[in-house]
Amino acid sequence: MLSPVLLALSVLSVCLSGARGGKVLVFPVDGSHWVNMRVIIEELHSRGHSITVVRDSNSWFIKEESPHYKTITIPSNDSVEEFINSLVKTLLNIRIEGKTTRNIELTIELMKLFSDIHRYMCAMLSAMFTDEALMQSLQEAKYDLVLSDPVIAGGVFLAYRLQLPLVFNVRGTLYGDLHTLIGPAPPSYVPVSGTGLTDHMSFSQRILNWSMFMVNKLLLEQMVAPYTDFCNRFFGPDVDFVSLLRNADLWLVRYDFTFEFPHPIMPNVVHMGGFHCKPARPLPVDLEEFVQSSGEHGVIIMSLGTLVAELPSDITDEIAAAFAQLPQKVIWRYTGAKPSTLGNNTLLVGWMPQNDLLGHQKTKVFVAHGGINGVQEAIYHGVPILGLPLMFDQPDNLSRMEAKGTAKVVDIATLDRAVLMEALKEVLYEPSYSENMQRLSRIHHDQPMKPLDRAIFWIEFVMRNGGAPHLRTQSFRMSWIAYHSIDVILTLLMALLVLLLIMFLAIKKCCALLFRKKVKSE
Repeated sequence: MLSPVLLALSVLSVCLSGARGGKVLVFPVDGSHWVNMRVIIEELHSRGHSITVVRDSNSWFIKEESPHYKTITIPSNDSVEEFINSLVKTLLNIRIEGKTTRNIELTIELMKLFSDIHRYMCAMLSAMFTDEALMQSLQEAKYDLVLSDPVIAGGVFLAYRLQLPLVFNVRGTLYGDLHTLIGPAPPSYVPVSGTGLTDHMSFSQRILNWSMFMVNKLLLEQMVAPYTDFCNRFFGPDVDFVSLLRNADLWLVRYDFTFEFPHPIMPNVVHMGGFHCKPARPLPVDLEEFVQSSGEHGVIIMSLGTLVAELPSDITDEIAAAFAQLPQKVIWRYTGAKPSTLGNNTLLVGWMPQNDLLGHQKTKVFVAHGGINGVQEAIYHGVPILGLPLMFDQPDNLSRMEAKGTAKVVDIATLDRAVLMEALKEVLYEPSYSENMQRLSRIHHDQPMKPLDRAIFWIEFVMRNGGAPHLRTQSFRMSWIAYHSIDVILTLLMALLVLLLIMFLAIKKCCALLFRKKVKSE
């Protein structure tokens, strides 16, 4: 009798979960951004929601077939992989050269990148919006919301076209600093992204931060200029991209305050730092044997992320030579030619279970490029970092960890075996790095619910309520004068001046009358 009952309950559970499930249209970003978007998609699917992903025909990471989602594939002649690989090589070469003008050159290249991405996105969206059959099918599907990454604009326009609530899975944007886009961000103590500053700034640093704050505001209009014609074509002159961006119902931010410096947040901003992190699973047998062979010295792991699989040979030779001098064993994710100085203690792998290795008790240091996913995994497992920032948000991420005493950062332009060896020994043998990271890890774990559960709750909240307009601030609809109450201050000052003038004239009149009476009495 028990089996039929359990079967009936299981069927009932599936039916109920399907009845509660919503329909989510996902407009993701390819490459490493897809890695964390996929985590949310799989969790939504496991909870009974139906997921549809918009991808182009030459997607790099986003597969057309999946048990967790359906796809809508947009034909494209551009290769995302080739485009990103070409960009990465350019940015990497600029950083390695280490010129005094490096930051300017990086900014110029990034601006070119942004412009190319915007043009590519406008072309893809135009193909979608002019496909009447596709748009009709999207309308008839009756999705509950659009989930997107605002590093590109596709999800913003698609949500507006379909009149659907919009939820962001976000680390940053191409349109300016995330803090200044959606909330108050006083430059006196909120460091602007890209400056590498902390929330404790000297006077000269505050000058730099304020200057970058104003530059970002001035560049915002230029950065979104490619979308102006697109808006005019499909929505009319009364619609602008920045307003649509800021009008998102919910911002799921891929960090928290164990990583970020404290700053004001808006009600529709939800932090989910470490949402992709999980307890470590057992390692494959061969890898476990290698790790255990390290004895009391432990293991160092190195990975430069999904975009940088190899470095120039002279740099890899220096890195390998430094590793060879250590008593620790090293696991290095690397796919290039074998370095000539590789030691017997170093294992080169094309792929490694990074989360599981970081969670292993013998792992002592994580040599990393500073991508947000890897940084959050290091915080989750309490492993100190030796940082080699290469591009994008990586220098900023590592500067935050360095300020918290959990990382040592080395400039790849000045990297040699002596510099790397000294930095590794500092992180390995100076207890404060490990102690500070363990403290951050305890703080990260000390929260009422898991970050992924929190993210899913708020996505489902938006679905249940048809959006979250009550959480959106109206501040960005105000002019600069109204936002800072300049008009109120000037009005009150004018009123005060008028009052003082009236009082002065009244006193003057009284004095004149008293003087006349005195003259008459005499």
